[in-house]
Amino acid sequence: MIHLTQAAANEIRRLQASRQKIGSYFRLGVQTGGCSGLYYTLDFCDTPHSGDRTYESQSISILVDEKSDSYLKGLKLDFAEDLMGGSFRFQNPNAASTCGCALSFSCAV
Repeated sequence: MIHLTQAAANEIRRLQASRQKIGSYFRLGVQTGGCSGLYYTLDFCDTPHSGDRTYESQSISILVDEKSDSYLKGLKLDFAEDLMGGSFRFQNPNAASTCGCALSFSCAV
């Protein structure tokens, strides 16, 4: 299960509307790299890929590829704005450690 806070859902909807493509999917993923070994990826796509897992939170369809799924189970995604601007915030129960940038993590999975 992946959970979006209301603030994250509002920002995703705002970004989807700016694409001017109705029905696009929000894609979450994990790639090798970053400060701690893995980093989060966020994107929109028009069609699911073979093997994608679909989650639903706050009436938003979230796609996760097979490779990323085990790293993202139980993830809570938030969005917050401060004096430096707005950003997504990841609360990942699978992360053993995170980098100061909060976008990179290591995992014991």
